[in-house]
Amino acid sequence: MYYPDAVTLQPNANGFLAGIDTSPGCSVKDSFATQDLIGDGFAELFTAQWIHRPPDVAAPALDVRVEEVSTAVELAAWRTGWDDVDVLRPALLDDPSVRVLAFYRGDDLAGGVVLNHSAGVVGVSNLFSVDDSDLWAAAITAASARFPGVSLVGYEHGDDLEAAIEVGFAALGPLRVWYR
Repeated sequence: MYYPDAVTLQPNANGFLAGIDTSPGCSVKDSFATQDLIGDGFAELFTAQWIHRPPDVAAPALDVRVEEVSTAVELAAWRTGWDDVDVLRPALLDDPSVRVLAFYRGDDLAGGVVLNHSAGVVGVSNLFSVDDSDLWAAAITAASARFPGVSLVGYEHGDDLEAAIEVGFAALGPLRVWYR
């Protein structure tokens, strides 16, 4: 649940559906937005843009306190603020390439983000705010402090894409998620 059954790694990927269970609930991340899976019984869940922010762009000022989530209890509180979905497991906190960060204003949880360091970049995902404030600047500053000199990447759409672009991300190209 919440992870695709297949991810295309080339724009001209063919025949990949034969290798997965395509029963209802199946999802596909079309990394290049080039697939048409309607004839296979899929519907477009959303289209987004891959985003990139180079490391040489100055990080914005931080207006929240940042704490690394390090216990199952802290992660449960983080998940409740995020979406009350039990998708991030406590074992994730043991992975040295992943940082789950909580943003606080005073003693109140303001939001959070997940950072994943791999292949020379840091993936930014699961960014949320409990009061609809823009925390992209906080995510960039926190990521830059923990992984200096590394580009930030991810994907976003809608208002979140606009907010990411406002703080120095560039849209690189589309991706699409399909759901059956």
